[in-house]
Amino acid sequence: MERIKLLFRIGYVYHKAAFDPVIELLLKNEKYDVWFSLDLEKKRRFFIDFPYRAPIIDEWEKLGYRFRTDTMGFDIVITGDTIRNAKDYGKTLLCFLNHGTGIKNILYRNLLKVPNDRYQIFVEGQHRVESLMNSPSLGKNEVHLIGLPKLDFYFQGRFNDKEKIFRKWGLDPRKPTVLFAPTYKPTCLYSIKDDIFEQTKDYNLIIKLHPYSWMGKYAPHRQHRIYEKRVKKYPHSVLLPFDEYNIVPYYAISDTCISEASSTVFDFLALGKVGIIYDLPCDKLKHSDGQPLLEIDNREFLKGAFVHIDSGKDIGKAIGLALDPTDDMIRMADSYRDKYFYMLDGKASERLVAKIEELYYEGGHENLP
Repeated sequence: MERIKLLFRIGYVYHKAAFDPVIELLLKNEKYDVWFSLDLEKKRRFFIDFPYRAPIIDEWEKLGYRFRTDTMGFDIVITGDTIRNAKDYGKTLLCFLNHGTGIKNILYRNLLKVPNDRYQIFVEGQHRVESLMNSPSLGKNEVHLIGLPKLDFYFQGRFNDKEKIFRKWGLDPRKPTVLFAPTYKPTCLYSIKDDIFEQTKDYNLIIKLHPYSWMGKYAPHRQHRIYEKRVKKYPHSVLLPFDEYNIVPYYAISDTCISEASSTVFDFLALGKVGIIYDLPCDKLKHSDGQPLLEIDNREFLKGAFVHIDSGKDIGKAIGLALDPTDDMIRMADSYRDKYFYMLDGKASERLVAKIEELYYEGGHENLP
């Protein structure tokens, strides 16, 4: 039987975290001839974008990952972002698995830019189904509810050896752990750059910046330099390096997280843990065309379940409440979890592959961009 030729169009290294459980399934499946592409990675220096090849790609190639730059001849393409040149991929089943869920509206904006393309969009919960179905962005695209493959390894217990991770970074496994994962825009990283260190001295502090904060293209290099400078003065903290692309192991060892509009906040809800949201003036946060940056005002997101703050001075108190939430907070979190996530059972990847095969074998090639 001829094998199905499938391409993971990763785009950026950090997108791969959303694909890892799916990649593992398909690499083991003899029906598939699996390939990878990485075509967007660049770092900016002196206003010039230079191609960048992350060292971890060499490790992936040693594991048998095969990379290529051509786009034609694939039966199925799985991408973590919309593709500007979808027609270059020819006759293919074009599948969209978002590299980062959350409350930013970039998915809807990007879909509007490619109204003639047709994606099979795989989503994490009923809220996303309804948002897309009621959005003018939907166009020709189809939506499939399967859960969140990115978290499958977490729910399968792949990161249960927490002490191993603590030892890797020289952290104290006896202390509660705070994960600080701001996004690059809109961000709180400038506002709490000192408070986040001073108010977490009784805890482990793990800082995971958005990859764009390192690359200089969409955010200035100042973002990572601020934290590179400060982390040296605080032994309870670690700044994860740029090449540490996967945040999911750090979900496993963290007791709470702090962010503002990152998908980290969204993901953390799925884990049954309470996070801390730094409130932003969302009514003032706009794209250049006047449209809001966020789908949901982050001051209202997960209200009553997660702790909200608007000053870095409140971080210490917020951590205390997040580590010991009230019964009402727990009930609210359970309600939100049902709304935003579907079947957190470690099997979302299996459902995704099953649905892709159904589409492929039952006329999937007619679902073309």
